[in-house]
Amino acid sequence: MSIVIDSPLDMHLHLRDGDMLKVVAPLSATYFSGAIIMPNLIPPVTTKDEVISYKQRIIEASKDNSFNPYMTLFFKPTYSREFLSEVKDKISAIKLYPAGVTTNSDGGVTGFNIDELEDTLNSMSEFNIPLSIHGETNGFVMDREAEFASIYEMLASNFPNLKIIMEHITTRESVALLDRYENLYATITLHHLLITLDDVAGGMLQPHLFCKPIAKRPEDREALREVAFSGHPKVMFGSDSAPHPQDRKEASFCSAGVFTAPIALQLLTELFLENSNLDNLQKFISTNAQNIYDIEVPKKRVILEERDFIIPNRYGTVVPIYAGEQIKYSIKEIVC
Repeated sequence: MSIVIDSPLDMHLHLRDGDMLKVVAPLSATYFSGAIIMPNLIPPVTTKDEVISYKQRIIEASKDNSFNPYMTLFFKPTYSREFLSEVKDKISAIKLYPAGVTTNSDGGVTGFNIDELEDTLNSMSEFNIPLSIHGETNGFVMDREAEFASIYEMLASNFPNLKIIMEHITTRESVALLDRYENLYATITLHHLLITLDDVAGGMLQPHLFCKPIAKRPEDREALREVAFSGHPKVMFGSDSAPHPQDRKEASFCSAGVFTAPIALQLLTELFLENSNLDNLQKFISTNAQNIYDIEVPKKRVILEERDFIIPNRYGTVVPIYAGEQIKYSIKEIVC
């Protein structure tokens, strides 16, 4: 049986830069029609010229694939209305990182004072620029996302015309917020649909499953699965595929990030066939994102088939999730 996915989208993707960009960009551009690109480079993407330049480097690295990188800025509370008016047609969102919560986020927000954020967020509302948020505090690691829920509520209440994307949600509490506030949406990763903290650290430590936000409890994973498999219109796939060289993962200072981009479609197909239906897979991986972000996407049809596929041990210097293991589905054909 062939399974067809039209114009798949990855609404939260890390492509890095330089040599790493050249390795990983084609692995997404081959299979996806487009992706929301994270701006947390070193230094982060904060100007119009940097957005334009980074997009061009991504397009060049993607080679001849039909792929649209939807660009973002690294949030600064000092962005003026004039600046946002000038840059709004070059970006699809602005990404807010609390300072120090994840990779390359040291320049992020150090407090959520309404007075400091108000001008920028009101201008974003006016220009219909979504606010994408890594929603964690600096508290105890298992509680960080749940603790951030009150900040989501504060922002959603004070800026009702601002579209807010809760990125890579991992908890039951975050799922519950979706139906509580009209302007809250969410991305969900593949790996948080697959694993719990027990898979990361319950036996031998698995560095290639270590990520931020960290995988949570089985009941949290069940809540994520339920909302994703149901076709809920406010959730969409965002891989948070985050490549690091093998020597940065298999180390005492293990970097946070799970690399899933080249095998995400195969594993999502397997998950949805086991738990839901193909109509909801199409919603999760494309239709909902198009509606939420109001974007047009390049036409691309990915055809999968039930045929065993062995995940490579590495892509360049990057080890993917489940490296060397056999999965049930393969890419049969890509039609652009």
